[in-house]
Amino acid sequence: MHKPLPSIISDQMPISPTACEHSVPFFWPWAASLALGESAIKLMQSNTRFLTEAVRMDHPPMPQWATSNTVRLELKTMLLRDFSKPGRHSDVPVLVDAPYAGHSSTIADYAPGQSLVQTLLANGLQRVFVTDWKPATEKMRWFDIDTYLAELNAVVDDLGGVVHLVGLCQGGWLSTMFAARFPGKVKSLVLAGTPIDTNAGHGQIKELAHNTPMCVYEEMVAVGHGLMLGDFMLAGWKNMHPVEQYAGKYLNLYQHITDKNYLDHTETFESWYEHSLNLPGAFYLQAIDQLFKRNLLAHDKFVALGRTLKLKDITIPVHLLAGEADDITTHEQVFAAEKLFGTAASDMTKQLVPGGHIGLFMGCQTLQTAWPDIAKWIAAYK
Repeated sequence: MHKPLPSIISDQMPISPTACEHSVPFFWPWAASLALGESAIKLMQSNTRFLTEAVRMDHPPMPQWATSNTVRLELKTMLLRDFSKPGRHSDVPVLVDAPYAGHSSTIADYAPGQSLVQTLLANGLQRVFVTDWKPATEKMRWFDIDTYLAELNAVVDDLGGVVHLVGLCQGGWLSTMFAARFPGKVKSLVLAGTPIDTNAGHGQIKELAHNTPMCVYEEMVAVGHGLMLGDFMLAGWKNMHPVEQYAGKYLNLYQHITDKNYLDHTETFESWYEHSLNLPGAFYLQAIDQLFKRNLLAHDKFVALGRTLKLKDITIPVHLLAGEADDITTHEQVFAAEKLFGTAASDMTKQLVPGGHIGLFMGCQTLQTAWPDIAKWIAAYK
């Protein structure tokens, strides 16, 4: 004999002996939700979907390039990706130096409608290339800033010897070094969210760099067997906004669980954000010590490929782009270039836009309002 089910179920839907045979624990939540009615079913479906999407948020697919491209070169540090329009073009190529700071270079071509690459191509620039930096392996642990400058130089030579450089965040200070070291190879320079004077302003990165002993960074690299692990860096970025990263994003997900648009956008962002890249320990420690602690680049004391860099040697047209709410690279750090570079005032452009750091490269508003004019500014210096 089968024991009768609790009245909350049996009163509302007769249970056959066959159904009772399947009343095992796996089916109990399902059976209870049927008894509670349509609202309970919807709640359970919503909760189940939330759990599924939360798992996807924490383990998203790898980030993808939004725009079709080809690999022009493969070097030890990068793939050089070619997004150029078909046909032969005589224009000076545009080289986007993507950030190498623990995340994928796909931030430069983030998503359809949120792509810096697409914006440049749509506003008069025919030849666009992007540095796709490789995650560091143990064999790369001794690569330093000179290694990356030398390979950037090889890329520029392969593109004809002269480029328009567009530096994003860390890619901006590497581009600045390149322009100072090889002044004849850069036609114009765009710096977006780039720390030139790392002591300027009151950003969190500045405070962290100055308040954390060098031995702490060295210990993290030692734990990574000569690498600065991307997961360590990701944890650091998250801890700058702990409420948002550890609670807020899940609350927002729950509130928008039936919004496919929101879910698609969230998955795209998490694909980029959660897949961190390891950096060579030598490169990372050199940047922390010489750029963010001692500020050698701004003081004309940084040595690159055997020569001490002088920022006054940069006399080409420069466009500076900074975010009002950028707490990674404050606008003071970016705009310091105006006084430190040798560029004439008539060829120096400053632009402060709403929003934070990564919004400078992939934010809809900035891509629609600022970058089309920057593309036309570049094109004017053909």
